[in-house]
Amino acid sequence: MSAPEHHHDHGAHEHQHHGGADWDAMSAHLELEARLHRPYLEAAADWMDGLLGADGARVRRLLDVGSGPGVVTCLLARRFPSAEAVAVDQSPALLERVRARAADQALAGRVGTLRAELPEDLGKLGEADLVWTSHAVHHVGDQQAALDGLAAVLRPGGLLAVAERGLSLRCLPRDIGIGRPGLQARLDALHEELFADMRADLPGSVPVVEDWPAMLARTGLAPAGSRTFLTEYQAPLGDEARAYLHTRLSRFAEVFDDRLDEGDRATLKRLADPDDPSGILRRADAFLLSATTVHAARRD
Repeated sequence: MSAPEHHHDHGAHEHQHHGGADWDAMSAHLELEARLHRPYLEAAADWMDGLLGADGARVRRLLDVGSGPGVVTCLLARRFPSAEAVAVDQSPALLERVRARAADQALAGRVGTLRAELPEDLGKLGEADLVWTSHAVHHVGDQQAALDGLAAVLRPGGLLAVAERGLSLRCLPRDIGIGRPGLQARLDALHEELFADMRADLPGSVPVVEDWPAMLARTGLAPAGSRTFLTEYQAPLGDEARAYLHTRLSRFAEVFDDRLDEGDRATLKRLADPDDPSGILRRADAFLLSATTVHAARRD
């Protein structure tokens, strides 16, 4: 389970683990995404450190569940220098990226990897003082059971932090001068339809009111609060943010093709066209704004 980004865009991880996946392209996109989200991720790490208080210095083992290529794993390893940081993911290719990243950052002795799928492999995780998981729990059929399992690995005083949903990414004005205004709102509606379909198709899918603080409280942990972090880049955008948005919009054009009307299909095609002056790579009004909410709870 590697923070698989299905059809949502809340700090998103938009990949599915298919056997023929292009891991190089996928890893590059996830690493770019993490670089763009770095200010939020560092602020979230500060917040978690503050919630742990004096116990933060006693974090000996932390888990990044659904780690992808390990950008956050390494960030947390630096924030908690006494800890062994373990990247947990189902993809051997992405875990190899974690190991390479850790070596590049002189963290190889403190960053480990564990191949695991949830919920089957919850028993493999071992004990931890801090568990971080971002946009991964919703890919488990029984989300409450997944949270129960993650809570169970915490040592006394430990913290579980879950990043789920938030506010949809925005990158364009309501009226972009081509097609019908309000394209992004319509894409949001398609996201929700496909997200609901994805949830319904998961093995052992259990409907639940996605009240994350209440779900964390049901694990037996003590809720420690929720906080929302912004990722914001104003126009004019730099090349990395434009490249990230271009990949997203190109993927939307592919994933939503059979659900788009003819007008929106044509608009997305133009937005993804690198040579079109109205495309995302060239237009002056493109920006990047999203919000990610992190919910936390502690074991007494």
